[in-house]
Parts: sequence; C-alpha cells; structure tokens
Amino acid sequence: MHKIIASLMLVAALCGLSAPVFAEDAASAPAAVAATVPVAAPAAAPAIAASAVAPASAVVETPNKGDTSWMIVATLLVIMMSIPGLALFYGGLVRSKNMLSILMQVFSIFALITVLWAVYGYSLAFTEGSGALSPFIGGFDRLFLKGIFDSATGNVANAATFSKGVVIPEFVFVAFQATFAAITVALIVGSFAERMKFSAVMLFSALWFTFAYLPIAHMVWFWTGPDAITNAATLASETLKGGWLFQKGALDFAGGTVVHINAAVAGLVGAFMVGKRVGLGKESMEPHNMVMTMIGASLLWVGWFGFNAGSALEAGGTATLAFANTLIATAAAVLTWLAAEWMLKGKPSMLGAASGAVAGLVAITPACGWVGIGGGLVIGALAGVVCFWGVTGLKKLLGADDALDVFGVHGVGGIMGALLTGVFNNWHLGGTGISDYVANTVVNTDMMPQLLIQAQAVGTTIVWSGVVAFICYKIVDITIGLRVTADEEREGLDISLHGETAYHN
Repeated sequence: MHKIIASLMLVAALCGLSAPVFAEDAASAPAAVAATVPVAAPAAAPAIAASAVAPASAVVETPNKGDTSWMIVATLLVIMMSIPGLALFYGGLVRSKNMLSILMQVFSIFALITVLWAVYGYSLAFTEGSGALSPFIGGFDRLFLKGIFDSATGNVANAATFSKGVVIPEFVFVAFQATFAAITVALIVGSFAERMKFSAVMLFSALWFTFAYLPIAHMVWFWTGPDAITNAATLASETLKGGWLFQKGALDFAGGTVVHINAAVAGLVGAFMVGKRVGLGKESMEPHNMVMTMIGASLLWVGWFGFNAGSALEAGGTATLAFANTLIATAAAVLTWLAAEWMLKGKPSMLGAASGAVAGLVAITPACGWVGIGGGLVIGALAGVVCFWGVTGLKKLLGADDALDVFGVHGVGGIMGALLTGVFNNWHLGGTGISDYVANTVVNTDMMPQLLIQAQAVGTTIVWSGVVAFICYKIVDITIGLRVTADEEREGLDISLHGETAYHN
C-alpha cells in the first residue's frame, strides 16, 4: 500500500498538480460551462461526450443525415480500435504463451462493458442526477436505455451536440460513448499482463467501470446541451446541472482525463498490487511478435480518427481540425520517439515507432479540437520524448512491473496533453478559444487560469481512479484472488486458463 501511495504522490509532484478540483470537457465549436466565474466566463465546449438528452422544447429538431452518418462511422472506427486494434497491439508485446490471454481479455472486456453500458452505465454517466450527488453521478432515467425508442410511434429520441439547434439520434450517441468506456477498461490490462486470473480481470473490470469510469465520465462530460442557454441566468442554471469537473471549465476534447489518465492510474495500481512477473529481470520478456504490434498500432491510429474527430459530434469544421491534429501530431511523436531512442540506444526500433505513435495519439486526444496545427505539432513532438522517458526513467523510479507501459504512455502522455491543452487553446498560440453561448460567439481563454483548471482536473482523476482501483483490486483479491499460481504463469495463461494456444508448430 505504501508503494502505491508513494507512486501516486510522485506522479502528482512530477506534474505540478494541485489538490482535487476539476475540469469539464468540451470539443467542438460550442462552449460548455463557466470557468471560475460560473456565469460570466463560459469555459469549455464540446468534448467527446458532453451532452445527454436534448432539453424538452416545443420545436422538435431533426438530426442531419450527414452528422448521423459520420457518427455511425466514427463509432465503428472506435470499435476497431479495441477489437482488433488494441488486442493485436498488446498481443504482440507479450510472450507467445500469453498471446491468446490478452486477446481474450480485451475481447471479453469489450463485450462486458458494452452490456453494462446499456444496462446502467449510460444512464449513470449521461443523465442528470439528483441532490448532492448530482455533480458526481447521473440518475436512472435511462436504465436499459428506456425512453429512447418509442415503439408506438417508431421515433428515436435526440441527443444534444455542442451547437444550438443541432442534434443527433440518441442511440448513436449511446453507442459512441459505449466504445469509449469499453476501450478505457481494456487499456488497463496491459499493466498486469501475463499474470492475472481471467475471472479476476472480469470482476475488476465491472467494479472499476462502475465506481471509477462512470463518475469521472459524468463529472467531466455531462451537461444538458446548449439549447436552453439564452442569457446569464440560464447559463448559470444549466451549468449547475452539469458534471462537477464540467462546471469548473476544463477542456478535454476526447478523453485525456476520462480515458487515458483514468485507465493508466488504475493500471499502475494494479501493477503494484498484482506483483511482478515470475522471472522478471532473469528471463527474456521481449515482445514475441512485432508484426502484430505494428498492425495493432496502425489500426489504433486509423481508429483514433473516429475517437477524436467523432468527439465533435458533428461533421463540421471542428471535426476536421481534430482529424488533422490527430494525423500530424501523431506523426511528429513517432519521429521524436525514434530520434530519442536512436540517440540513447544507438538504433531506432519498430517498437519505438509503434510506441511513439500511441504516445502522440494519447497526448493530442484532449487537445485535438481546441488547438491549432502548430500547437498540435508541439504537443506531438513533446509526447514522443516525454513518453519515452515515461517508459524508461519514470518506470524505474516507480518500480512497478507495468508490463506493457500503460502508465508510461497513457498516463504520462495524457497528463502532458491535458495540461498543454490549457496552454495552446489560447488564440495567441493558434488555439480555438471557447464558445460563449450567451453572446453566441467565441472568446479567448486566459492561459494561466485555464492551465490551473487543467491541472486540477488531472489531479482529481489521478486521486479518484487510484483510490477506487485500490479498493476494487482488494475486493477481487479477497473474494477470488488476483493472480494465477506460479506454475500456471510459467506454463503460460493461454494453456493454463484457456486450454488453447495461439500458434501450432
């Protein structure tokens, strides 16, 4: 336990974080909430998942077929990121005797979280709660997705976007957000790869999803949409309905806090609690199939365009900005990672190129719709170097067996990207500024206050995810046990847990 607490404190210190406060998420043209001054200074705007059901109105908006089509495609792209993208990326990095175990974990987690999302996850994340807990968790209005489809009329409810008067069918919003939840939980398994029971993985996934992912998603992304905002009074009242972090005004276009930092901290805690792999430091732990890893990384990169550009919730200019940043920043990260590796290790590697790509994708995620191309290039270039340090220098400082470097890439990259979003969103550095829904215009952000808000959001996510993860691992350990036996681990999880093997000679 003391090692986990020390590691969380070290991470927070390295990132210059302050105590928990938080930030909301935004993503496209529209804005979200007021930053420090709830009414006067509208703070954020669209994010990957910001609105839930559109406010009741006398006028029923009709979704644009182009927006709907784009969101269906974006959802399919994010599904591809998990299965097969993440599964192959992780699978190639483990030893051959554990290849199928990783594929099974990612595949099964995707199915599990999708079902839980439909049963209660979407409702708790993206509906308005009640009472004192409302800023932290939603309600039960959408349990089993009730109320979205009217069988008597055949009508499907609409979900708000970040533009006034623009909606999308709620079912596509539900599905899009389900893919984010699923891949977030699946990311965690890379930290304790090759030594955790399959049953333990599944139980932990359900618990952590419920008590960590859903509250963070609600706090960062939930709001009621922009349509009811007409003046300072309605801005204030609608803002108070949003998630706690959303109300603070932080910017997170597509999941730097909710997805990457959230998963990475849970993974780091797991690496400590499950313990190091048998034979670590004595036996070869090299990736068994870099071809698979390269294919997986490529599928992640392609799918990430749905992840980031889809978070605009519309097929418009903001989506194209997010698309371009996702392409260019990632390419920059590949080059800087390879350069750092070449200089320090003497040779550039395929593993380095694939890792650099993921680092760039992670770092640009919270910023992609909020910064210009110049800011995106800087974020991507820094991600390659900083995350290279994360999987080398920082990993040694922490001392955990984070098998597939989940924290070094997703944690470090997510923290850096979230903080730099507050810097490069500023107009003077080519950023987009934020939307003012009262004046129906775009305004600039004040860099230092915004940076502090970003730091507060990062700090909150680290603490929340870390504490919840620790409790969830403890529950699993007490009930069914976390780890396979030493003999099962030596034999490999493919045979010992699943009775099959990935390769036949």
